[in-house]
Amino acid sequence: MGRNLIETIMGAVVLAVAGFFLVFAWRHAGMEEVKGYTLTAHFAGIGGLDSGADVRINGIKVGTVASQSLDPVSYNAVVTLTIAQDIRLPADTTATIAAEGLLGGKYIKLIPGRAKDRLPDGGQLAKTKDYKSIEEMVGELIFLATADAPRAPTPMPAPPAIAPTEAPPQ
Repeated sequence: MGRNLIETIMGAVVLAVAGFFLVFAWRHAGMEEVKGYTLTAHFAGIGGLDSGADVRINGIKVGTVASQSLDPVSYNAVVTLTIAQDIRLPADTTATIAAEGLLGGKYIKLIPGRAKDRLPDGGQLAKTKDYKSIEEMVGELIFLATADAPRAPTPMPAPPAIAPTEAPPQ
């Protein structure tokens, strides 16, 4: 009977510690949705970007991806971003879809410009760069490596060396 009681207490302690770590991780992971103003960006390809993904400037989270939709005219992906209220982005800000690593998730990387005008609530990011997958980059690299390189011109042979003549004796 004593052994079952000890195992039950140890199991409860393990569950309590696991619960503590779960709460700690949730609070410090930055998983909460950012409240602020919305912007939209149009991309030809988003490469698996999920709703709820981070929006970052220089690695610092400043917003989240609120939603995604398809433009019925251009068939581009329309991504709606929620940006923190205290971050007012210049009108010439560039949005890029980046990956956290080879197997990591995708996020939106913002590169602020230098314009004096600021993007209003409901505004659109005019400058975007599409996501390029690893497969596309490897394919381009293979294409470049196997493409016929232009041949360098053949150098002309050097003229034969002329032996110095001896000066006549004086």
